[in-house]
Amino acid sequence: MSQPRTALCHSLAFTGHDTGGHPENPSRIRAIDRELHDRELLTGRPEIAWESATDEMVTRVHDPGYLASLRQITRAGGGMLDPDTIVRPDSLEVALSAAGAAVAAVDAVLDGRVIRAFVLSRPPGHHALPGRGMGFCLLNNVAIAAAHARARGVERVAIVDWDVHHGNGTEATFLDDPAVFYASTHQAPFYPFTGFASERGRAAGMGATLNIPLEAGSGDAALLRAMTGQIAPALEEFGPELIFVSAGYDAHRNDPLAMLEATDEGFRILTQAVIDLADDLCDGRLIFVLEGGYDPPALARCVADAIELLDMAE
Repeated sequence: MSQPRTALCHSLAFTGHDTGGHPENPSRIRAIDRELHDRELLTGRPEIAWESATDEMVTRVHDPGYLASLRQITRAGGGMLDPDTIVRPDSLEVALSAAGAAVAAVDAVLDGRVIRAFVLSRPPGHHALPGRGMGFCLLNNVAIAAAHARARGVERVAIVDWDVHHGNGTEATFLDDPAVFYASTHQAPFYPFTGFASERGRAAGMGATLNIPLEAGSGDAALLRAMTGQIAPALEEFGPELIFVSAGYDAHRNDPLAMLEATDEGFRILTQAVIDLADDLCDGRLIFVLEGGYDPPALARCVADAIELLDMAE
């Protein structure tokens, strides 16, 4: 194989923010790292260096007061944002690095240094609202990255979210914005109990949101119908210049927190579908940002499968 054209933003620094026995814990990153090492997917890639996201980058999405509160909590030794969302003394440092990695991936793609990237970071982000974190999420990595792309002059950005939970934070961030198209497949009714099909955006952003709630047990077939029958036509109409994937793998049948029953093969087909869309619509420019996935072996396999497919793309 020639040198891969897909960059990986990965670091064992993302095994910080140690949440102990919480489902969103450092074992997720360790499992991915082992799988990528075993498949020899870590070497020979273009490198993307990154720094922590700046306040300016973060506050394009999050309220300055919320960022200040996170700093105060971490300085005080940590705490809980809600019953599900833990903050440790290093949590904000890790979250800022995760957001910075997503921003650096945008810069690398827009500058033409790479065509595609996968940001292998934690904590996840798509539940983080402008004014508060929730659902294991502190900062909304994909939203911060999309806002950075817009600040760099990209006129139309699309986000495809196939995490099993609705990305309420991402939707809320761009609800009024016609320049950012957000599409989500998610189990429903299910946490966070948002993402109704009737939610299509607001004001100038009306029509730039597409929610596809799916019943428990829907499996691969329903996810693929959503992608080919609804998301693909909507993206073709929208005409994005850059596509992000909020790449959660908790829709997998082995995941302990959900019941959508997707398989490894289903995720491979979804991945190939979005690669094909990016090739057709935006010269292949595609950035995956890791979200959920709480069975580490299934998560690691699906991530590695996705990277192999990204590497095979022209």
